[in-house]
Amino acid sequence: MWQSIVNHHVRTVIILSIVLNAVIILLSGMPGYQGELPNWITYLPMMNAIFNSFTFVFLLGALFSILNGHVQLHQRFIYAAFTTTSFFLVSYVIFHFMAESTSYGGSGFMAAVYYFVLITHIVLAAVIVPLALMSFFTGYKRIASVHKKWVRWTMPLWLYVSFTGVLVYLMISPYYSF
Repeated sequence: MWQSIVNHHVRTVIILSIVLNAVIILLSGMPGYQGELPNWITYLPMMNAIFNSFTFVFLLGALFSILNGHVQLHQRFIYAAFTTTSFFLVSYVIFHFMAESTSYGGSGFMAAVYYFVLITHIVLAAVIVPLALMSFFTGYKRIASVHKKWVRWTMPLWLYVSFTGVLVYLMISPYYSF
């Protein structure tokens, strides 16, 4: 029985993952908005970092809750993490549609650190989409044995992605031109 539920959700996850990642890739290749940016756009990178910070905290709360056997609290933290991640995604898409890309202005060791963090963040952010969705669906359907297999990979990677999202912002923010 659970096999058919999982198979149904696999198709949904594949479609959502392809669409979300394709939109982000397309936006990254487009030129920014031609004209003066509305002032509120300049706040979006900081808002993205705040959303990522909340996601990180909510994920830690979810992890500690489930380790202590508090399933309902774990679920609430996961819903909160998905909510802040969704806010991040909307804000990220709007910002990258409106604003030109910002180049990192540092050099030497710090540039190497920045680009390592940025590249691993980007790659794992794409990977986390299907992992998080499969973890969510198997948890929501209470298929514990399958859910545990997914979250074994999802939780540490999602924590890394949300933490490095904040780190990337802190490292690039001095170079914004607005």
